[in-house]
Amino acid sequence: MEYFVTVVQEASFTRAADTLHVTQPALSHQIKALEKSVGGALLERLPRGVRLTPMGRAFLPHAELAVRSAAQARRAARATVGAEGGELHVAALHSIAVGALPDVFARWRTAHPRVLLRLHEYATAEALEEAVQRGTADLAVGPEPAGRCGTVVPVGEEEVVLVVPFDDRLAGRTTVRLPELAGHPWIRCAMEPVVHGERFLDWACGKAGFRPRTAVWTEHTSTAVRMAAAGVGVCAAPAHIVRGAVGEDCVVLTPDPPWKRPLAVYARVPPTGAAAAFVDLLRAAWPAPGTPGPYDGCEPPALPAT
Repeated sequence: MEYFVTVVQEASFTRAADTLHVTQPALSHQIKALEKSVGGALLERLPRGVRLTPMGRAFLPHAELAVRSAAQARRAARATVGAEGGELHVAALHSIAVGALPDVFARWRTAHPRVLLRLHEYATAEALEEAVQRGTADLAVGPEPAGRCGTVVPVGEEEVVLVVPFDDRLAGRTTVRLPELAGHPWIRCAMEPVVHGERFLDWACGKAGFRPRTAVWTEHTSTAVRMAAAGVGVCAAPAHIVRGAVGEDCVVLTPDPPWKRPLAVYARVPPTGAAAAFVDLLRAAWPAPGTPGPYDGCEPPALPAT
């Protein structure tokens, strides 16, 4: 399966053989043996390259998951010796990777210098969950997954704040009610979460009686924060990314009532070894009084009111 996946990725038997450090006849023999075992052709050989047959397209996602799961199994087995070697793959939302994980990774490197960390960043919670289900990462850090089975460990809360420049009329305030921002231009981000079928700001502002007037669309949350600090408009962003993106160059307002969402670290299987040690470090670095412990299954337990 690894040979098959590599041929698809490289779109060439020759390049795949070089990547795998095997001879091309040996690679072709393995692919033919795989096709015989599944009962049909998976690849169509072309004068220049290859392409998937209908059977190959159906087989590919399962083969990719099997290859990733095998790699995870090897890492998990090595990790049982006490997180003293190997590597750990961590997936996270971009905002969490920029805002909260640098300090956690620094602490990890001090405690476990022989474990290589590989960070996979995603724009949305849906993409993050899908990556974990595909076996891309050993652990994911983000909003509590919705309707996904596995091991989920709550680690705290993420607070969303509003960013305005120093010369904004609200700059002397610490809190603001959303209707007060009805006349402001907004910097929006492609990473904005979806709530009840709508982008979060459209939903929240709609409940407050107005539609947000969008001035700029950005790809990354950190870019939106910089734009807000420069005076382009107001933006909503996780509190932990604001400090990392602009330091003290802006005014941070807390919405009234506050916007918060629970965060968790989760995985397809219970974390062991290096993965378990990382979970413990993350919970210690991001304490949340009253946060429940790990649970298995699709539905999280009721969380304390915020």
